[in-house]
Amino acid sequence: MEQKQENAASVFVQLPVRVSNLADSRPSFFAPYSDSSTPTPRVRRAAVADAPEKKLTLFAFRLALLEKSASGLGTLAFVWATVVLLGGFAITLEPKDFVFVTIILVTESTRIFSRSHELSWQHQSTGTLAAAGGRYSIRALQSSSRFFVRAVKAAAHPFSVFEREPGSSRRRATTEAASTPTANNGLGGAENTRQQRTWNTPDVPLLPYVGWVFVAKNIGRALSWLQVASAIACIALSLIRLIQRDFGEVLHESRNRNKALHLFYALALAEAIIYLMEKAYWEWKISYCNLLQTVSEDYRLGTSGIVAIRRFFYDTYSKCINGTAFDGLKMDLVTFAQELLNSDFRDEQLIGVQILQKIAINQPFAYDTLRKIGTSTSVIERLIDMLNWRNPDEEEIRRCAAEIVSKLAGKKQNALRVAGIPGALESISSLLHSGRKSDLTPHELNERSYTYNTNYDYSTFNLLGLRILKKLATDHNNCGKIGNARGLLPKIIDLTSASRTLLRNDQASVSQIETVKRSLQVVKMLVSTTGNTGKALRQEISEIVFTVSNIREILQYGESHLVLQTHGIEILKSLAMDEDAKETIGRTGGIIKLLLSTFLKPGVVEDDKLNLLRNEAGETLAMLALDCKKNCDRIFKETAVLYPLTEALRDPVVQINASRILRNLCAHSRNSCSEQLKGITAALPTVLKAVMETKEKLLEVSIGLTTQMCKLLDDPKHNEFAQVLKQASIKEIDLVKKLVEILKEYTYPEIKVPRIRRFVIEQAIWMMESNRENIENFKMLEMEKLLGSVAETTLELECFHIFSGSVGLSRHSRTLSSVVDIALHLISKAE
Repeated sequence: MEQKQENAASVFVQLPVRVSNLADSRPSFFAPYSDSSTPTPRVRRAAVADAPEKKLTLFAFRLALLEKSASGLGTLAFVWATVVLLGGFAITLEPKDFVFVTIILVTESTRIFSRSHELSWQHQSTGTLAAAGGRYSIRALQSSSRFFVRAVKAAAHPFSVFEREPGSSRRRATTEAASTPTANNGLGGAENTRQQRTWNTPDVPLLPYVGWVFVAKNIGRALSWLQVASAIACIALSLIRLIQRDFGEVLHESRNRNKALHLFYALALAEAIIYLMEKAYWEWKISYCNLLQTVSEDYRLGTSGIVAIRRFFYDTYSKCINGTAFDGLKMDLVTFAQELLNSDFRDEQLIGVQILQKIAINQPFAYDTLRKIGTSTSVIERLIDMLNWRNPDEEEIRRCAAEIVSKLAGKKQNALRVAGIPGALESISSLLHSGRKSDLTPHELNERSYTYNTNYDYSTFNLLGLRILKKLATDHNNCGKIGNARGLLPKIIDLTSASRTLLRNDQASVSQIETVKRSLQVVKMLVSTTGNTGKALRQEISEIVFTVSNIREILQYGESHLVLQTHGIEILKSLAMDEDAKETIGRTGGIIKLLLSTFLKPGVVEDDKLNLLRNEAGETLAMLALDCKKNCDRIFKETAVLYPLTEALRDPVVQINASRILRNLCAHSRNSCSEQLKGITAALPTVLKAVMETKEKLLEVSIGLTTQMCKLLDDPKHNEFAQVLKQASIKEIDLVKKLVEILKEYTYPEIKVPRIRRFVIEQAIWMMESNRENIENFKMLEMEKLLGSVAETTLELECFHIFSGSVGLSRHSRTLSSVVDIALHLISKAE
């Protein structure tokens, strides 16, 4: 119990420390960091045996075995009858047997013929959503009463074949068809409303003036019932003769006739029974066990998913029948859907793309599905091409394709394939149209004016396009491609626009805010890209005149959207690495003031979001002030800014960045600001305490700030610094020992604090120059030996103010080796 209480107490005590070190735990441009792309998280893949369509392929395999058995027996019976009975015993057959054998042969021939064509007709009946939608379920297709009722109606109205069915999409208006997909969560939400250049096979009238009865989509049903009737007739005829067995008198020349007839009737009976068993098994699994519906539900395909599953089953069964029985076992739903993507019919394209979309978001099956799609360049190209489809009738296809591409882009290898397809980024760019006619050139307006209407869901496509770009931008190479894509960057920047009305409207659309957020995230990823690619992107983005002004609006009016403000400030921080962009940000009216206001905003220790926002604002100010005298002047122009900044040194949440800002102001301001800066020295005792008590980043910036503050002291007799030490309750020899201890601790350059050894040596130089007694103190503590070790271990890492990944930017005016030489010269000179 005591141990638990101690642990609980330690957790309680550490809470403020965790928040106070928020800035210390984040990646910062003031230290190098890995510029490798974030690895794709490993996803546990589902077992192959879990694929629901395996139930269908196994069912089709078993049906095929029964069908092939029946067909084999039927063929044997046919050959036996024609060769043996009618060929060898035609004269000796009784008239009754001759009639029965002939009828059975004709009946079986009819059944075999109809069986060979039934699947092709049934396949055509599931060709489109209009023909295979909810209007005709599996049971409805097998309902004879309904069939004959419609046949009677067709006889009275022979031209009904040309009339549209009540539920058909061809009677719907374009606007209704465009809105249907978004309301339907299942497959088959949108229908084919445009005029096709070819016949829709299920609606082809085979004969003139006969109406609905001879429409192509009904032939399969008629053939199915014809087979059942033929099988029943064969069973009846065979049983009658096997029971009667009055085959006539047995003579020498007909001594084998009776055995031959027995065998024929037995074969015909067995074949018909096996066929009826197949039909019964079919009916049991399809109608009673609802196998198709079960597979659809396993994949979460929605209420209309049965359309796609039924067509997949017919294709699988056809392969088992037309080839070997094992051919269908190689079928899978993903491959089937990929094949439908290349169809010329919109309904089939919709079935295919919705299957892929549904499976790709279904976690147990997503991994294998995305891997299969990602290894097929032709499928990716087809999906990318669909992103350009702006016809309102194709809205659902386009949306599903965008979601699939978004899922693909989430995996690094697939993201490289997507971005590598010629024209892919331009296609993704088409998703970012806002629906305003100003987005298009006059030529595009003439060509595509029909696509811009108030019913089109542009916000959904904007979010999907930004999601794809966000995932692609996780790879460094893709960031360069995004920057080079024609007209893409201005579209992204345009989506960062958020007016005052939107930001301060509590009833604002969630999608609008999400669009701004996601566009800011994409821009943030682009401008934080490392190397030459990042440099080019920062320059190009900063040259877009709306970039900084859009962020200013968010900072000014987005007080209720801290996440948006944080992303906006992070963009400014990254842009500030570019010298021209740094000046652009500084001269944009109100930016410096807004950043200061955000940084100096009173915070709550437990409010991580606000603390993160404040630290981002502080680091951005430090970046803007770094080696930029104009921005330093702009900061000084803000009324009474120095006192709040020095007070921030006591705030554990923003202490690090407050130190950075003040150090850069001291180091890079114009001489005309020196009088104002002297007021900062009042905070020197606080900074010295931090030097003695803290470590790592805060220790580094505190030593650097101490040196710059000490340079502002103008008492040549060193009395002013002694007073400061007295106020801080620190002895000068203790400060000397602290500096030596730091150099002993950091015998090699440290990535987290790349400037700490430089700052320590610069502070030591100032202390030795201002008070010669300190030279002896440093010599006594073997400072000379430590300086020699620093000279031997100096790295390029220690020569830069900031870093873009592992690339150093903004060099120090003096190399570390020259600083070491100055310190060694002071020590040796004293001898």
